[in-house]
Amino acid sequence: MNKVQQAFANGKAFIPFITAGDPSLEITEQLVLKMAEEGADLIELGIPFSDPVAEGLVIQRADERALAGGATTDKLFDMVRRIRKVCNVPMAFMTYVNPIFTYGTDRFMKNCQETGIDAVIVPDVPFEEKEELMPFCSKYNVDLISLIAPTSHDRIRMIAREAQGFVYCVSSMGVTGVRQEISSEVGEMVKLVKEAKDIPCAIGFGISSPEQAAKMVQFSDGVIVGSAIVKIVEQYGVDCVPYVAEYVQMMKKAVQTVK
Repeated sequence: MNKVQQAFANGKAFIPFITAGDPSLEITEQLVLKMAEEGADLIELGIPFSDPVAEGLVIQRADERALAGGATTDKLFDMVRRIRKVCNVPMAFMTYVNPIFTYGTDRFMKNCQETGIDAVIVPDVPFEEKEELMPFCSKYNVDLISLIAPTSHDRIRMIAREAQGFVYCVSSMGVTGVRQEISSEVGEMVKLVKEAKDIPCAIGFGISSPEQAAKMVQFSDGVIVGSAIVKIVEQYGVDCVPYVAEYVQMMKKAVQTVK
C-alpha cells in the first residue's frame, strides 16, 4: 500500500485543502501540523497560481493573497521539507500544468519526491494528455491523481483503470465553491470506478457541512473540503489556526461516524 492509500486505511478519509502561502507560509505550516493533529488523513496544498481555471472566487482570492505575499514554488518545497521533519501525514500538491512546466517537470517531480509530497492533482490536464506528466511522476514515485466528473460518462472506467492513489470524484460541474445541493450522480460515478478498479474514491467540490460530508461518505471512501476551509482562513487571517482546527475536528468526526 502506498502512502496515499494509507490515508484510506483507517475508515473514511477526511481530506482538507488549503492554499499554501495564504495568509503566509508560516501560518500554512502551522495549519498543516494542526490539521494533521486533528485527524486529517491527507492534506492537499494548493500552489497559488494567477489563473486557476477550476477555482471559484474564494480560492482565486486566496491565490492572489498568497502570490502577493511572495509564495513561490521553491518556498513551498522548503516548507514541506520542514513539515516532514515532524509530520508524516500524506500530502498532495494541487496545481495547474503551467506552473509545473514553468518550473521544469522533471525538477518539480524530483523535488516532490525529495521533500515528501506523495501525489499531485492537476485539474487542467485531461486523461488524454496525462502522458505529459506521467513519465516524470513514475520516475520519482509521485502519484498522479485522476479526476472524474459527472460528464466523464464512458471515460470513467478507462480513467479508473489507470488511476493511482485515489480517484478524485468531482461532485458537480463548474468551479469549486460551497454548494447547498450535491448531485446524486456521484454515487453512480463511484460505482463505475469500483467496477473497473479497486481504488479509493474521494468526493470533492462543494462540500462544507458535516451533514454533507456524512452523506457523501455513505457511498465513497472520503471527502475533500477546500473552499469552506479557505473561507475560514480568509475570515480570520493570521488568527485562523484554531478556527480551522475546530472545523477539521468537526468534519473528521462526521465522516468517522459512517462505517
